[in-house]
Amino acid sequence: MNLPNNFKKNIAAKQPQYGMWLSTASPYVAEIAATSKYDWYLIDGEHAPNTIQSLHGQLQAMAPYKGHPVVRVVEGTKANIKQALDIGAQTLLIPMVDTAEQAQEVVDATRYAPQGTRGVGAGVARAARWGRVENYMAEANEDICILIQVESKTAVENLNEILKVEGIDGVFIGPADLSASLGYPDQAEHENVQAVIKKTIDKILASGKAVGFLAPDPAVAKRAIEWGVTFIAVGVDTMLYTQALDDRLNLFKQSNTNLEVKSSY
Repeated sequence: MNLPNNFKKNIAAKQPQYGMWLSTASPYVAEIAATSKYDWYLIDGEHAPNTIQSLHGQLQAMAPYKGHPVVRVVEGTKANIKQALDIGAQTLLIPMVDTAEQAQEVVDATRYAPQGTRGVGAGVARAARWGRVENYMAEANEDICILIQVESKTAVENLNEILKVEGIDGVFIGPADLSASLGYPDQAEHENVQAVIKKTIDKILASGKAVGFLAPDPAVAKRAIEWGVTFIAVGVDTMLYTQALDDRLNLFKQSNTNLEVKSSY
């Protein structure tokens, strides 16, 4: 019997899921975060300095706690997906998916044959608890949750076809990359970008799939939630850490030494 993926069930039921973005590549920090009560935690393998070993360590550190770990791989290749699944990730976030063909390749890479092309080997890995999970191969496909990122003008143009791909559980909108692709770099709040984001959210919801979003700014997060976003990361660990450091120093040393920190997600 496989470990159930309650995150997958919750987003399918359109239950709002509040998350935290983990970019420190540290199992210790990941465990500290996991003692909080967020519904999910994104372990970032794309922009944070993670290796497959550090991703593994963070999954281990978070295992005793209730929050669901989501692993973002550096790229949606068959090899990256296979390794992330074998170390025990049940939910993956795949960046830069621009076409329905790419989305289908991602789904295929997460499924064992005959439904897909995932390599067989989890029986000697953490995913199947080194062979102690009975019927892992027969049941694994049902509990794997696949989230893809739509974060380019091309992806938005191909969204209708992407949403037809079966096996995609949620679509995550990347506002920073999307704004740059639309011609508004570092202007995710531009009215033209926001119009595209709102239209994209509406299309995803109409397809029956869940919508994901990252919004460290509480006002932006609240707006996204009002628009119907299903799973949303409302903070980034590194940004919260730098903010807390500066806030504490400014209690005693009143000088404008803060550096502007912008999310690259």
